[in-house]
Amino acid sequence: MLRQIRFSGFGGQGIIRSGYISGKAASLFDGKFATMIQSFGPEARGSSCSAQLLISDTPVLYPYLTEADVLVAMSRESCEKYLSGLRDGGILLIDRDLVKTVPDSGRGIRVFSVPATRMAEELGKRIVANVVMLGFFAAITRTVSAEALRQALPGSVPERALGLNRQAFDRGFDCGVAELEPREGELQEAPG
Repeated sequence: MLRQIRFSGFGGQGIIRSGYISGKAASLFDGKFATMIQSFGPEARGSSCSAQLLISDTPVLYPYLTEADVLVAMSRESCEKYLSGLRDGGILLIDRDLVKTVPDSGRGIRVFSVPATRMAEELGKRIVANVVMLGFFAAITRTVSAEALRQALPGSVPERALGLNRQAFDRGFDCGVAELEPREGELQEAPG
């Protein structure tokens, strides 16, 4: 099993940290192998950025994403930029307040949306929107277990904000579970 995942958005949203936390969770707490490559514009904050994460049951021999099974898009620009690299039938996770529409590609892409930024703002800190999305990612894709992601938070986020990040993760996870209930049949076959 090899899963190719791209987290994308703009600098300052915690996109690279999302890839890092997911890779850490998979390799340290789920017993899998993971590699991550990041890219961002020279000005970093506000420019396009992405993290390519490969997770496998066996050692990853080629660390670059060739075709994403899952695309997490936390901005309209990143969705437009990376959607063509999502495989047919892949999973697209979007922040519904920042990605208002997704063009119909006719490729069977399954779209799931969460108001990650709004939920983070309701918790008091917009900066945890990426962790809301991580919870949603765990519930929808089941690529990395929710428990492993929870275990990966300490040491990956500032200690003073650990409680807030745990709340953000749980809010996203609960939203993903609620989103899946009426669509459970869609995900019988895992991507890849």
